Amino acid sequence: MTIFDEPNAAPTASSGRGASESIPLAEIPRTERPDAPAYLQRYYERTAQGGKPHTVESRESTDEGPLYLRRFRERREDSVLGNDVPAYEGAEVSGGSRAWAEVTRTREIVPERREQAAKVTTDIYFVRHGETQGYSTESGLTPLGSWQSHRRGQELARRVLDGNTVVIGTADTNRARQTAEHLRRGMLDQIQTFGREASVGEITAMEEFRNFQVSTPEGMRDVTQAFRQYHKEMERYERQSLGERPLWLVEVDRFWGIQQGGGDPITHWLTMPLMHFEPPIACVRRFWAGLLRMHAETPGNSIIVTTHSGPIRAFATWAMGYDPGEPFNTEAVRVRLIEGGQTALVLYRNRVQEVHVPDLDALPDWWAGLPSTAVPPTIRDSRENT
Repeated sequence: MTIFDEPNAAPTASSGRGASESIPLAEIPRTERPDAPAYLQRYYERTAQGGKPHTVESRESTDEGPLYLRRFRERREDSVLGNDVPAYEGAEVSGGSRAWAEVTRTREIVPERREQAAKVTTDIYFVRHGETQGYSTESGLTPLGSWQSHRRGQELARRVLDGNTVVIGTADTNRARQTAEHLRRGMLDQIQTFGREASVGEITAMEEFRNFQVSTPEGMRDVTQAFRQYHKEMERYERQSLGERPLWLVEVDRFWGIQQGGGDPITHWLTMPLMHFEPPIACVRRFWAGLLRMHAETPGNSIIVTTHSGPIRAFATWAMGYDPGEPFNTEAVRVRLIEGGQTALVLYRNRVQEVHVPDLDALPDWWAGLPSTAVPPTIRDSRENT
């Protein structure tokens, strides 16, 4: 008789040993499981807690959209996602819509409480224009630049609350003006999505926010507007060999040579003394003049100015005490005026610097107090006439 003939007999192994020294074999483990599979256990738990059992979707359903979208709509109707007002811990949060609450989620550190923070009277944004078609002519924006401007307007709309007033200024160039137009449209669209009641003013071109200028024989010109005249004069000198080039042409040639070589001409303008270019600090002074004029004439909770990278970078360099780098298309430097008008906060690339608002009337006039021999003849004649 073998072990297969006796069900209760313990299996043994006798390889190389006698029958009396047989060793019992280990029992084969059981493979059957009395408990239900995991997916079935979860189903039992849902039904025990009152959950809805799964039902087969009817193929004759008249609902529009794919199955996953219809399921999402069903879940949304039964949850807080279906409410227009966001809820927190079962209570509705007043003063906000669900769209606004969703886009303002952030992982940043929670700031100090509002009652502890300094009161800000006005937010100012110096926004660089979107991607342009080129700098050799007075060009407008590319399709990408238009999209960038529209998206920047949507992003800035997050900070617009009920009852706020937004004022928009721009430099008088095609690329800056088109940036302001697309930015304004994006802001209006997003404010409507958020359910806000805010006023967004029309676009105003202001001379204080123009690009840095170059002195040419035809007068002061934007560095881009001066390109065609520079190119024409350079070609004439190369063809006719009229002798030494004038200094303004030499400096503009150096500037555009850096641009064509893939360098950074704005760094050259910021760091190299140039006789025919408007100095960077002059741009900072007129930016402050335009900012304070807009704040006085058209008081608003937010002021948005679309302008150019050179003056924006000069303004940030003056405020931070170092060159923080070239702003990208539609990137902004933010200035927050503190109540009282004595100080302001300048924010750029995750850095904040508190500065004193300059008194423009008290700033020095570099020609005043100098003897007549040190004053340029044009300034000297104007003084004598007055």
